[in-house]
Amino acid sequence: MKVTAWYEGFGGRGLKGTVTFTAPFVTFSESDLFLAGPVVCTLDESGRMIDADGNIGVRLPATDSPDMNPTGWTYTVKENLTGVVGARTYSMVLPKDTPNNSIDLADVAPANPETPTYVAVPGPSAYEVAVAQGFEGTEAEWLDSLEGPQGAQGVQGVRGSQVFTGTADPTAALGANGDVYVQYGTTTFLGVTSTTVTQWTRGASAWTKLADVRGAAWYVNTTSTGSGTTKPGDMLLRTDTGDVWQRDASGWGAAVGNLKGPQGIPGVKGDKGDTGPAGADGAGAGTVKAVNTVSPDANGNVTLTAANVGAVPVSGGTFTGKVAIKGDGTNNVAEWQDSTNVVRTRIGPGGNLVAEATGYFNANLQIGTTSGITGGGAGVLALKNAATLPTSNPTDAAILYADGGALKVRQADGTVVTLGAGGVSSVNTKTGVVTLSAADVGALATSTKGAVNGVASLDASGDVPIAQIPNVARNTWTPQALGFQAWTMDPAAVANPTIKAAVVGRIYMGGINITENTPVNRVVVFARGWGGSTLIPAARFRAAIYREDGTKVVESAALSNVPEAGQIPGTAPGAKSNHVGAVPLTVTATTLTPGRYWAAFLFYGGTATDFYYMHVQNEAQSNPANFFLGSTAFQRSFALGTGSWGSMPPSFDQSTVEVGIDSAIMALANV
Repeated sequence: MKVTAWYEGFGGRGLKGTVTFTAPFVTFSESDLFLAGPVVCTLDESGRMIDADGNIGVRLPATDSPDMNPTGWTYTVKENLTGVVGARTYSMVLPKDTPNNSIDLADVAPANPETPTYVAVPGPSAYEVAVAQGFEGTEAEWLDSLEGPQGAQGVQGVRGSQVFTGTADPTAALGANGDVYVQYGTTTFLGVTSTTVTQWTRGASAWTKLADVRGAAWYVNTTSTGSGTTKPGDMLLRTDTGDVWQRDASGWGAAVGNLKGPQGIPGVKGDKGDTGPAGADGAGAGTVKAVNTVSPDANGNVTLTAANVGAVPVSGGTFTGKVAIKGDGTNNVAEWQDSTNVVRTRIGPGGNLVAEATGYFNANLQIGTTSGITGGGAGVLALKNAATLPTSNPTDAAILYADGGALKVRQADGTVVTLGAGGVSSVNTKTGVVTLSAADVGALATSTKGAVNGVASLDASGDVPIAQIPNVARNTWTPQALGFQAWTMDPAAVANPTIKAAVVGRIYMGGINITENTPVNRVVVFARGWGGSTLIPAARFRAAIYREDGTKVVESAALSNVPEAGQIPGTAPGAKSNHVGAVPLTVTATTLTPGRYWAAFLFYGGTATDFYYMHVQNEAQSNPANFFLGSTAFQRSFALGTGSWGSMPPSFDQSTVEVGIDSAIMALANV
């Protein structure tokens, strides 16, 4: 049965606290199962009751479940609500035939005795009963007579067992010896959803699995089926073969039977179909006398050659006489392909010779005339004077041509260069193909800008970037020296004469000055005593970073798995055993630009003695961290609220904050 509840204050804010369900020790003999111990549920931020895994509501056995001993019992429900005077306790039954297997406490909790449903009938007081029984004296004397001698102190009772529920295996840190854990596991395989209820019991400081409660499931498939998500006793039917398997401890094994029967009796013969279309003509029986003057052989077959039909042999041949190839104006007139059918040289549709691969000329290359202009040379390029000089600028190219017997180049920018005219003899004493370095012209190389032993660069404002300025502080402690990016203060000189616990629901703020682009993903709180979420599962944390104008930069989710403090390897025993040290809270990764910020953390969901923090003691409103001057205040230490926060606000106004607090020591980190 699922039980739900929702608690809110009159202002609409979700209440905090616990709801405890207590039942007698119950035995299910048919399932070899014992259930015992109270079930403690907490309230989330909205006031809804959640179980130990954070699920809305809690699952409990019905009070009239079959095969249960004892019978006729009820749950005792106790409500402990923070800020509500008095803890209400009442009885509740959970019949198994409840609609939807679900009930809300608001439907079964007792009504207010002050409503007309109840009539209070005053009876005689205890003093009046005593007088009626023969007591003589005043009421005060009767009260004095009731006090007897002080009895001896009783023996401390033994801790009762508890019942936990969840969907995962119980962790080693959960519960104590004698506790019971009920695990609900749901799997879906081949369209079949199964729920397994597994009981664990804790003894000798370890959890032991007792039994799984789940009926066998049928699966249907048409191919080989794995057994990884199935249970012993499950059944498998192969609808293609009719084979049936039953899973044992090791897997499906061999088929245990077959549902497929023998072949049925042939059916009645159907009607005759329509006549199909006529087939293609067969081979002819005529006689060929000759083809292109070639007569048949003795078997009547004619064999023609390429010459018989005026064709070129596939294997190649020789043309005799003039050959004219006429293109279609669209496709290549001729192509020369390699062995992989890739075109290497072609004559295009316009008669242009195009070499798609490297072109080779073993003799001379002459352009512009068919008359010899090579001057008797061999392996030379000869250009005849251009008949028409180029007048437009080439795109992504240069034009080489001859003009007046001189070689010229028209560049893409329109500049015409005459080669060999007015050449430079040397550059900075260098001749030939000249490549100058920065040293050749008395300059520093660009690679030295912002480099080690180089020169500093300037930013858009004409200033040296802070990243290129050496750190001012040397041989001293900085946040970076201890694993942080920045901090609210150096805690080394802080004295903590008394311990200080974080106020539940209060947001603590600490000012941090950022002077360079700084990546961060953690807000770190200096804890004086934090045993971790495993020890205190109800506790929740949130962290955030705010800009100087009060708007939020980043924040964390609700953190419920925060490790204990003081456990970094090498930590001294005193700090480790007392859980003193850094507590990092994960926020969304960001890079802070130079400016003033506030780191913020919130502790909620726990109690007033769960989290202790290192602090700077102040006196009332005299907070030493809030020392500033200028046109706008910047208070380095303050708090929001006095215990009402369950999440981080998107923004705040520092003129309305509380400064009469003991400052929390915080830092930013990037891990």
